[in-house]
Amino acid sequence: MDIIFSVSVLLQVLLLSSPSLTTASQHGTYRAKHSEEYCAMYDICGQRSDGKALNCPYGSPSVKPDDLLSAKIQSLCPTITGNVCCTADQFDTLRVQVQQAVPILVGCPACLRNFLNLFCELSCSPNQSLFINVTSISEVNGNMTVDGIEFYITETFGEGLYESCKDVKFGTMNTRAIDFVGAGASNFKEWFAFLGQKVPPGFPGSPYSIQFKTTVLDPSPMKLMNVSVYSCNDTSLGCSCGDCPSSPVCSDSEPSPPRKDPCSIRIGSLKVRCVEFSLAILYIVLVFVLFGWALLQRTRGRRGLGSSVEPLLNDMVGEGSSFANLQKNGTHPEEVQLIDPQGKNVVQFSFVQGCLSSFYRTYGRWAARKPTVVLCLSLAIVVLLSLGLLRFEVETRPEKLWVGPGSKAAEEKDFFDSHLAPFYRIEQLIIATIPESKHGKPPSIITEENIELLFEIQEKVDGIRANYSGLLVSLSDICLKPLGEDCATQSILQYFQMDPDNYDNYGGVEHAEYCFQHYTSTETCFSAFKAPLEPTTALGGFSGNNYSEASAFIITYPVNNAFTRVGDENGKAIAWEKAFIQLAKEELLPMVQSRNLTLSFSTESSIEEELKRESTADVITILVSYIVMFAYISVTLGDTPPHPCSFYLSSKVLLGLLGVLLVMLSVLGSVGFFSAIGVKSTLIIMEVIPFLVLAVGVDNMCIIVDAVKRQPLGLPIEEKISGAMGEVGPSITLASLSEILAFAVGSFVSMPACRVFSMIAGNRQERDGLLTRYMKEVHAPFLGLWGVKISVIAIFAAFTLASIALCTRIEPGLEQQIALPRDSYLQGYFSNISEYLRVGPPLYFVVKDYNYSLGSKHTNQLCSISHCDSNSLLNEISRASLVPESSYIAKPAASWLDDFLVWISPEAFSCCRKFTNGSYCPPDDQPPCCFPDEGPCGLGGVCKDCTTCFRHLDLVNDRPSTAQFREKLPWFLDALPSADCAKGGHGAYTNSVDLNGYEGGVIQASEFRTYHTPLNRQGDYVNAIRAARDFSARISTSLKMDIFPYSVFYIFFEQYLDIWMLALINIAIALGAIFVVCLVITSSLWSSAIILLVLVMIILELMGVMAILGIQLNAVSVVNLIMSIGIAVEFCVHIVHAFMVSMGDRSQRAKTALCTMGASVFSGITLTKLVGVLVLCFSTSEIFVVYYFQMYLALVIIGFLHGLVFLPVVLSLFGPPLRYTVIKEQQEDMASASSEQPLLR
Repeated sequence: MDIIFSVSVLLQVLLLSSPSLTTASQHGTYRAKHSEEYCAMYDICGQRSDGKALNCPYGSPSVKPDDLLSAKIQSLCPTITGNVCCTADQFDTLRVQVQQAVPILVGCPACLRNFLNLFCELSCSPNQSLFINVTSISEVNGNMTVDGIEFYITETFGEGLYESCKDVKFGTMNTRAIDFVGAGASNFKEWFAFLGQKVPPGFPGSPYSIQFKTTVLDPSPMKLMNVSVYSCNDTSLGCSCGDCPSSPVCSDSEPSPPRKDPCSIRIGSLKVRCVEFSLAILYIVLVFVLFGWALLQRTRGRRGLGSSVEPLLNDMVGEGSSFANLQKNGTHPEEVQLIDPQGKNVVQFSFVQGCLSSFYRTYGRWAARKPTVVLCLSLAIVVLLSLGLLRFEVETRPEKLWVGPGSKAAEEKDFFDSHLAPFYRIEQLIIATIPESKHGKPPSIITEENIELLFEIQEKVDGIRANYSGLLVSLSDICLKPLGEDCATQSILQYFQMDPDNYDNYGGVEHAEYCFQHYTSTETCFSAFKAPLEPTTALGGFSGNNYSEASAFIITYPVNNAFTRVGDENGKAIAWEKAFIQLAKEELLPMVQSRNLTLSFSTESSIEEELKRESTADVITILVSYIVMFAYISVTLGDTPPHPCSFYLSSKVLLGLLGVLLVMLSVLGSVGFFSAIGVKSTLIIMEVIPFLVLAVGVDNMCIIVDAVKRQPLGLPIEEKISGAMGEVGPSITLASLSEILAFAVGSFVSMPACRVFSMIAGNRQERDGLLTRYMKEVHAPFLGLWGVKISVIAIFAAFTLASIALCTRIEPGLEQQIALPRDSYLQGYFSNISEYLRVGPPLYFVVKDYNYSLGSKHTNQLCSISHCDSNSLLNEISRASLVPESSYIAKPAASWLDDFLVWISPEAFSCCRKFTNGSYCPPDDQPPCCFPDEGPCGLGGVCKDCTTCFRHLDLVNDRPSTAQFREKLPWFLDALPSADCAKGGHGAYTNSVDLNGYEGGVIQASEFRTYHTPLNRQGDYVNAIRAARDFSARISTSLKMDIFPYSVFYIFFEQYLDIWMLALINIAIALGAIFVVCLVITSSLWSSAIILLVLVMIILELMGVMAILGIQLNAVSVVNLIMSIGIAVEFCVHIVHAFMVSMGDRSQRAKTALCTMGASVFSGITLTKLVGVLVLCFSTSEIFVVYYFQMYLALVIIGFLHGLVFLPVVLSLFGPPLRYTVIKEQQEDMASASSEQPLLR
């Protein structure tokens, strides 16, 4: 794309079109004369060595043109009438060269008119000598030629010209036109300085210098040129809102809503958020209420001493009661029937509890009598399920791991890929300097040695030959080639056309630094693939536009991507990517490090390959975890040895081995079942679930074994197991159902938690264990102290309220580094991306079903040139790019529609052309009109009879008819851009329009490309997709068109848009489901509410820990939170169940519950989970350490504290009262009947 961007070439021709005398030799020495109707220069006197023409310094009267020349001049320069200072040949040359600027500026007629007037006055004005002064001359081949001039011009015109053009877009490159025609000038003086530079031979630009002057010194005959200047908001030459945001029509648009800072309150110098302040006030009120209630209760207690507060209870716990006897002899109340000796007062189970207890007693007795049948049946079921492992597969594709099947972003990605083209594959290197001190600024990387290193690296990359099915694949075979045969590599080496020989020829480092500022306007800065290269895409670590301070090279190799994963195209690319990674590790990394630089690298397939490696990285960790759990279970389930020598006799090695085996079998069966139905496994199943099943399944086994040990000593083994199952079966069922419901709500992968019950016989226990004695003698009495109770309530309430405040600080997202192994080479790459990258991801606005027929409003609702609607899509995108901090849109969009409408415009007379036979005629600087090897292109040849596709009369309000649009759109998309017409769509828009079925007047899909602002944090990505979707929804509603945004990262970040709502809803559903289960099984609203309260506190405090540890809210953490609800139930339900079936007042029942189940909860639940979770600390996968080790460790600690500290205190103060039934003595055999198994309620 020899790009039109060389407006400097235009300037050179305009200058040689300026008037002077025929030859200087004819008139002797140069004599300047400055007056009206007088020329300062006329005709051409010679040429430079590079062929650029030079004007003659000749002051002469202006010349009256003939009618034909006058008509031609009027068509291009309507401000010039009468005599002129240019010949017909000069004007024809001027017109040919002006065509380079027309396609760039024609979208804003006011800017184009002002720009043309500047050069028309310079070239043909009859009063040229009044504002043109020749300051130096030189001799060329014996003729005097102009070597320098002064151009006097008013600041009003200069400012008006700049203001009318500064915002005009050049859509093809997503940038401003001023970057191409003015080197990015920030005011008219900088623009004029750029236009007036004299360039050396061989470089594009002016062959002599022009000094633009805005003041005239007295006395002087010179005057300032002050032709009329048009504003971009002039109604007669109106520009679009995208090209002229200051237009009154555009200023009426709805402003972007300001960002709202969170509510805060200032207390002196301390600034506190409103939420935190409100919670602090609430806590103070609660503490006062609590202490007031405590004082009231103590006062009532002292007044009521000696009186019978609960006569029936007192009767039940009298000297003759069984409960009193239990207190005396030290046995547990659950070990005997809960009935007084006279048979009058009986505590009853609820109906559901009674049924469950009866069922488990019967099942326990049957299982103990027929263990072989139970074991064989269980093993057969597991073996059958395990057959599904024959179809076992591990899913490592990121888009399948982290994106739901019903994802809107996934559907939009499929639509984009199938109708337009998949986003290209990205292979990238980042080379950066190292700061001299820890907190110092890294030095610039723009040095001769580093650029030479880049050439060496590029040579090695070009030399890669990857083997794919016997074929050798090179970068050239797979790379993106928008134009010609050169790869679109994004590297500063493109400023030397990727050729090391050009490094010295072009001027080395100085040329690169020159191109940083003139990459759009200097031909030698153009890339090898014939397009400008923005420095922001190849450099990193700079601020503003200080590219020379860059501390990193960013080399990107775009590679073609196929829509489907199968096929030769992606296969070749993947093979090359593996070879590229191997080269980077083995050769490039040592090479770069030897120069005291850092290197990070990545390919499109890197994440998937690293996830595959991660799936086998923790095999040893998994094996060790099972050995540790086996050892722990063996010790925990055994009896307390009277002395160390009897350790091996008291431990339960076989029991521990069978427990671990049961866990392994349950995991195998579950994974086999889901593999059989086509569900692929993930790393979580392979590494995390075994630990969770160990933690969940083993604790039930411990509780059952402990219950067996508590049975009367003289019972046979069948009755012991039957009694144990009847005692703890209901609470285990309640805990298990709660876990299953919580896991189901989380929609987690298969996890057979609490499915396998251990039914193992226990030996005799003649004395309490250490933990039981601690609970009975230390823990329970200490919590029974009144002051301790109040302190516990106050402290835990403080933790809960503080956690609520901390929850608001949890950020949504999932850092990419966490999902990868700790030793992955991608860890450094993602860190460098955040640190150095200064350009955001591409953003596409996709329009469905665009009706391009003449009768449709869609065209004007989309475009952004003149006559387009002020609220069109592209105009709104331009407005949004003015507020990037809220819209996250960095630039106006590249618009194929705008460029197409300009391309067919009669004003762009060098673009859409046709031969006399009606076929497409390319611009004059392209074959067959001109061949590069045949010297300069002239106006003759095979294209001399080409005409523009349309005249103004052929269009309706500058819009093509339906047939014209249909016919010329393929021409536009196949047209190569060049200096004569940069608006050709080939390359820039090849994949922007879906031409399938477009003949019917509707284009199914088309896209308009822009960029997001640089996104460095997870929150930036989430806010960017939210802003883009809100913008598209508003525009779609306004225009009544189907428009959606698309970027490659949307499918991974879409889940975070409503992650908070999803989390809260699922947590609420899980809590509600557990509450219903508790209510059904216990038939106690009171106890169910207490369990619910404790679960809510555990989850809130777990989220508070997440905020403290910086754990983000995402699908993984949300599932963990929901699973935590089910796991946390175990810390509560056994204590609550023991409390409900105990006798006495609340304090006595709480103490009994702790004495009975406290040790089991600590050793069987807390420690088993702790052992299972601790092993995850040694995982090589960061995601398991952060989201499983840290979160579940916090859950175990928080659950333990609530279950064994907070819950007993709450029960002792606010627990449900004991329910019982008074049975009147009617017959003498009632006493014997009362000895039957009690029905507890």
